[in-house]
Amino acid sequence: MRSRDITEYITLQTKNTTYQIGISSLGFLFHLYYGPKTEGKADYLLTGRDRGFSPNPYEKKEDRTYSLDALPMEYPSYGNGDFRSPAFNLRTSMGVFGADLRYRSHRRTEGKYSIPGLPAVYASAQDSYTVEIFLEDETAQVSVVLKYGVLPDLDVITRSVSVTNTGRETIYINKIYSASLDFLTGGFDLLHFYGRHAMERNLERFPILFGNQSFGSRRGTSSHQHNPFFILAESDTTEDFGSCYGMSLLYSGNFRMEAEKDQYGQTRIQIGLSDEMFDYPLMPKEEFHSPEAAMAYSGRGLAHLSHIYHKLIRRHVCRGKYRDCRRPVLINNWEATYMDFDGDRLIEIARQAAELGVEMFVLDDGWFGERNSDNAGLGDWYVNEDKLKGPLSRISQAVHQMGMKFGLWIEPEMVNEDSQLYREHPDWALVVPGRKPVMGRNQLVLDFSREEVADHIFSMICKVLDSAEIEYIKMDMNRSICNVYTATEGFQNYGQIMHRYMLGVYRFLDKLTTRYPDLLIEGCSGGGGRFDAGMLYYTPQIWCSDNTDAIDRIRIQHGTSFGYPISAVGSHVSAVPNHQTGRITPFRTRAVVAMAGSFGYELDLNRISPQEKEEVSRQIEDYKKYWDLIQNGLYYRLHNPETDKEAAAWEFLSEDRKRVLLNIVSLDTHGNSPVTYIRLKGLDPDKIYHLEGENSSYPGAILMQAGIPVPAELSEYKAWQYSFLRE
Repeated sequence: MRSRDITEYITLQTKNTTYQIGISSLGFLFHLYYGPKTEGKADYLLTGRDRGFSPNPYEKKEDRTYSLDALPMEYPSYGNGDFRSPAFNLRTSMGVFGADLRYRSHRRTEGKYSIPGLPAVYASAQDSYTVEIFLEDETAQVSVVLKYGVLPDLDVITRSVSVTNTGRETIYINKIYSASLDFLTGGFDLLHFYGRHAMERNLERFPILFGNQSFGSRRGTSSHQHNPFFILAESDTTEDFGSCYGMSLLYSGNFRMEAEKDQYGQTRIQIGLSDEMFDYPLMPKEEFHSPEAAMAYSGRGLAHLSHIYHKLIRRHVCRGKYRDCRRPVLINNWEATYMDFDGDRLIEIARQAAELGVEMFVLDDGWFGERNSDNAGLGDWYVNEDKLKGPLSRISQAVHQMGMKFGLWIEPEMVNEDSQLYREHPDWALVVPGRKPVMGRNQLVLDFSREEVADHIFSMICKVLDSAEIEYIKMDMNRSICNVYTATEGFQNYGQIMHRYMLGVYRFLDKLTTRYPDLLIEGCSGGGGRFDAGMLYYTPQIWCSDNTDAIDRIRIQHGTSFGYPISAVGSHVSAVPNHQTGRITPFRTRAVVAMAGSFGYELDLNRISPQEKEEVSRQIEDYKKYWDLIQNGLYYRLHNPETDKEAAAWEFLSEDRKRVLLNIVSLDTHGNSPVTYIRLKGLDPDKIYHLEGENSSYPGAILMQAGIPVPAELSEYKAWQYSFLRE
């Protein structure tokens, strides 16, 4: 391979990064460079050698040094001699797999592209531009458009792919990734975020090995088990130093990411729709759009990469009234009552909360149908007035008279067999005919790939929302999806159901946000089972985990912070012993941890001590005081849960470096223990920082270099908050 084979270049420039593609004389797209900003050309990096068992394009059959199996491809497809993991594969009506995509043209337009029916990063025409690259396989009669959205000031490049069937026969898409990146070297670490229900997004870091490592979800949601955000980092990269790349998929359903070191030590990373059970038919002239992936590069370590994604999601993914303003401090009755309540009990909980300064009361599961346990009632979205001792408006009016807002829990995608809806429409559930369905939480999944099903649920919920003054919805989804079958008439290909289901959920949410533009929606799927950038397009916050234990939440919220802003994290103070772990932690500690998110309470405030009630009022005032710093400030992780066992710490810093909020929680205590020091980050080293509430001042350089000692107190799980102002 010689650099002169490159006939044209496509270079994407951001404020601090450059992304470069080379177009070969044969129409292949080679990935040349992604990294720190440059004005040069990187085609000299392409080399050519005779690689045994690495085939050559027909046009280069006499030149055995030219093999797509050994060159960095921009969007690799199956069937053209590249045996590494493809980003694209299709099946023709004749049963032939593969595509030979060749360059036809490209264009640049001002502004950021959008994607029909899918969430996508948005930006003004002044703050973004789009590059589209048009590819074609003449034999398969398919055209593919690679779309790149560039936000220069944020150093973000988004990617999506559209496919059009230009022939007369149906084709089938078997694999379509949103983004693929090739690097000519190895030596990278992969950082991904694994977990389980009630313990999501734990960080795991390991070197990429020869072969293929893949992670993803086949559960119908982005899942508790693996998150559709990952980081590729050089082996010596730390929080504050080194090169790293992020990829975030704006999608809430089945996905897959792959990392591969090939036979020559080169690295490929990819993310997109899962190809498992994916066989999407494309009729003549029909178009398919992939979800969007958002990429970013940092040459200043992991913290800076996180800051890029925090700003991107806060300002260019989240939308609506609550994108920028402070969200109400809420109390949710779930852990206070579960489903054992009546209208009077709810009003009693709300009244005490209002007296202490809580701003919104949320009625969780159990208010509808015959819903007194999790075995019945899902799908029957009408108010149980006997249980509430009147209409829902009675509760709403009482809450508003106390000066609070009112919110409601829903789970629209689900149905119980013991429900009026299921008895009338059993075919609306995802069930395979003739086979007993797999149950989850004793409920089935409604087929949201069918518009008539989703529209019926939408109309029922709208009647409820219109019946009372409701400012907030918590939208839950409490089981994974299997038994994939639809009763849609004339529908025969089931390799598209899971994606069509997700499109149906997005359509439902789009209708909900359009009809109720001032409604605050919090996403939820058993806690963090759908904590992804796609859901944040519709719901500016997500219930981070069903685990409300403060010590476990430190780890969960630490992992979440790598790819998602603190403003997106739903986090509450709950009762002790904690309902998930049995652990007892101080009331202040639970509040300090919960303030690293959208703050609230998950308990009956009537049952706490008078001293704790006074503390609740102080906590709410503190959160109001610091909310702008917490939501919009730079977030720094000051500890590593894997290695730092004595204390956990995190920091919020205003972008002008004037205000700092330091949070510390002790994790372990020992007799005659050594002193633990927490070093701050991002401060102005030449300035002095004054500790609010005390007559103490500290040089910024010393706070960053030496740190601040954790107080020695003989008690488990103590917490401290320090607010500094630059003098």
